[in-house]
Amino acid sequence: MMKALRSRPAEDLETFPIRTVASLTGVNPITLRAWERRYDLIRPLRTQSGHRGYTRDDIDRIHRILALIAKGMTIGQVRPALPVPAGKARKTAAETQPWRGYRERLIAAIPQFDEDRLEDVYNELLSLYSTELVTAKVLSPLLEQLGERWQSAEGSVAEEHFFAVYLRNKLGARFHHRSRDKSGPRLLAACLPGEHHEAGLLLFALAAHDQGYRLVLLGADMPLAELPEVVRRGRCSAVVLSGTMIPPHGVLEDELSSLVRAIPVPVFVGGLVSVLTNDTIAAAGAEPLGTDVGAALQRMRARLAAAVEPTRQGRRRR
Repeated sequence: MMKALRSRPAEDLETFPIRTVASLTGVNPITLRAWERRYDLIRPLRTQSGHRGYTRDDIDRIHRILALIAKGMTIGQVRPALPVPAGKARKTAAETQPWRGYRERLIAAIPQFDEDRLEDVYNELLSLYSTELVTAKVLSPLLEQLGERWQSAEGSVAEEHFFAVYLRNKLGARFHHRSRDKSGPRLLAACLPGEHHEAGLLLFALAAHDQGYRLVLLGADMPLAELPEVVRRGRCSAVVLSGTMIPPHGVLEDELSSLVRAIPVPVFVGGLVSVLTNDTIAAAGAEPLGTDVGAALQRMRARLAAAVEPTRQGRRRR
């Protein structure tokens, strides 16, 4: 029997259609509907016209489902391992703590421009939890939360710059002192033109390095026309672009499309821009990755492995 859908209109929240969610997660629409109807794993909202609308929480939940399946769980075993679906019950304190508390402490320090408080919380986190967990549970959600705060004029430009510089210095130091013994594929990583927020890109670069990738890191506001030569000289296996906001008109429609045609390696786009402009990115020939760093790396690894296999088969035929 089909489970009850959430009754709140999708227009009240930022939601995404099923084709966008399928593109971001790699789960086809038929499977998404089965997870909803047969297994009660996700509960999308409904628009007034009856179409499904998936929230960012829904997308995160799908990524968690995929991670559990990748660890060997069957689809029937997944549901007991997940939090209660949205709309069925509130998250328990155990599910939201201590992560929400840490984010609130960091946000409280920013308007006071209190670097000592930021330092205390940041060091406490890294002393208790792995960098992967801190990134997934605190830093990545915090960056999204701050972006929404600043867009709604709750925060000032000065606050934004203060925290951006602090986090960039912290992440940059970790990246600078990383080990150099990696031998995996080399990734060219850069921010989209007009994008000056590097924190998300650095978080991705550190996670990619931990998984064995080598990085050519170019940073903020990178002209896409210059990247083909970097790919050639740096012998890069893929290009990863990051963005937190929609770039000027023509960047995704024209410049990204030109980049995809100019290089023989895949182009990926991550960050919030890849959720907001999913269809435009896909139309340009690039692959949107969403905001989940772990899920993005899994999809990249699968795509790069698929690209290498035909080459190996061709060599064997010779």
